[in-house]
Amino acid sequence: MSGEGVFKLGDFSLQSGEVLTDARLAWKSFGTLAADKGNVILYPTCYAATHDEQVWAVGPGGMLDTDKYFVVIVDMFGNGLSSSPSNHVSYPGLVTVADNVRAQRRLLVEAFGVARLACVYGFSMGGQQAYHWAALYGEAVERVIVICGSAKTSPHNQVFLEGLLAVLEAAPEFLGNGRFSAVPRAALRAFARVYAGWCMSQDFYRAGLHLSTASSLGDFLDREWEPDFMRRNAENLYAQAKAWLHADISANEIFCGDLEQALGAISARVLLMPSATDLYFRTADNEAELPFLRHAALAEIPSIWGHAAGAPAGLEAERAFMRERVWGWLGDDASAVDRLVALGEEGMASGVDETFDIDAVVRDV
Repeated sequence: MSGEGVFKLGDFSLQSGEVLTDARLAWKSFGTLAADKGNVILYPTCYAATHDEQVWAVGPGGMLDTDKYFVVIVDMFGNGLSSSPSNHVSYPGLVTVADNVRAQRRLLVEAFGVARLACVYGFSMGGQQAYHWAALYGEAVERVIVICGSAKTSPHNQVFLEGLLAVLEAAPEFLGNGRFSAVPRAALRAFARVYAGWCMSQDFYRAGLHLSTASSLGDFLDREWEPDFMRRNAENLYAQAKAWLHADISANEIFCGDLEQALGAISARVLLMPSATDLYFRTADNEAELPFLRHAALAEIPSIWGHAAGAPAGLEAERAFMRERVWGWLGDDASAVDRLVALGEEGMASGVDETFDIDAVVRDV
């Protein structure tokens, strides 16, 4: 039943009260759906990514093992495949993470007949979507795995996002409301450099890992970061950054802004996997959430690759660390999960991976 498609939602009402007309969600699936439909893993896309950019984690024996699970990668609104400013002339000013999750729920129920998920696995903004699933549809989710994500975008994370938005808003091509008169090439070039400073850790640069594939820092930014953002649509980047800025599992009529209540209402088993050197989804944020979750554990990824450690397409040590814990969390042996989390930094004390593919890493963050 592997395949891909576009699910038509029709006119879709948003949290803001606005309507996303003729709303559409793109998706791609892998593996075989079990007869009882109990083996489904939802894997939402992260910021700016499309489903094809996340397939590194999916496959036989992979992080998300298609020998066992039916994996659905769903494209977040604003990524250029699902409804986005680039393909929708009246795209609303704010489409929230919660709006995405509500649309994804309809996709799964109406297109696949799936009422309950074995797991929602997500990295970065995908992790925020996983958290929203657990809070808004607790009865429909058995497990959640949040990689480098949080239940609510922190103030420091918001500073990062406000900086990105300001770069785009300062472009002479900016018309307001997230729209541009032409491609803001200089702004996108600046955007890439801001992103490179936040995504990778100080330790990454101090260790000189940026020079593994480049002759200088400038060369690293020019070749490894600028091209990826120059090919993105500025209006889509703006729209998804706004959604990220406002992400909060308690910002709805159910929890009325009470984050502790929202965390406490989650019945799914939640595995939090922050990176030790992530600059915007900090381990401390997950540690603050942990006491309010009913069934949860935290396993910090020991790495100097910053936020990128959570999407380790070309990082063998980080990938192995994550795969072992993901497999344990998806399994039925609770004691095995406890042992896996307790392993901590065993075998990865330095956090330096000498076998990486930096092009693959940059593509996936």
